[in-house]
Amino acid sequence: MMLVRAPGVYRPQHDTRLLMQALSQVSIPRGGRVLDICTGTGALAVAAAHHGARTVTAVDVSRRAVATAWLNCRLRGLTVRALHGDFEAILGTDRFDLVLANPPYVPAPRSAPDRGEARAWNAGEKGRAILDRLCAMMPRLLESGGVALTVHSCLCHPDTTVAQLREGGLEAAIVARSSVPFGPIMRELTPWLISTGLIEPGQNREDLVVIRADKPRP
Repeated sequence: MMLVRAPGVYRPQHDTRLLMQALSQVSIPRGGRVLDICTGTGALAVAAAHHGARTVTAVDVSRRAVATAWLNCRLRGLTVRALHGDFEAILGTDRFDLVLANPPYVPAPRSAPDRGEARAWNAGEKGRAILDRLCAMMPRLLESGGVALTVHSCLCHPDTTVAQLREGGLEAAIVARSSVPFGPIMRELTPWLISTGLIEPGQNREDLVVIRADKPRP
């Protein structure tokens, strides 16, 4: 998929492709409403629209990402509601049939920043600065019968994500997994990751997972 990408906007990578593969296994109901959290270039919003979504909402804290996602949809003749801001603050009581999320999940020695390019990947020391908030809000975002797909690294404990989603009344499980080589950011962080025990000396790959959550119908 060829996409416009403004400087500083997260480039679609292995995690985006893994989430797209999982999306292809989900049946979006006729007239379905889809939410793409941490949209970046809008790659997943575009994919959801092509898979039959009636409306797509794309959210990101980066103004450049929001503008990029809107442009990539419009260039394809797709309608998207592109929202700038933190998902907790701006979504209100909206409900969706499908939620897609590729949040920042890289553990880092510095707290998750409020601005700058690192917002796209830095998720604090445990890699869960966004994931924990997302898991807590997911039951409220989904319609009955709705599905959520979230991708992140095994370095930030998929079992914790599954447990939190289940505590919220959702059915949750890992549905896809892929081993990928470290990119530039992970290579730069390698000494710190080894010092904290998150990876082993000599490790140069990480496992990515997609976790599916289903909201049971009454």
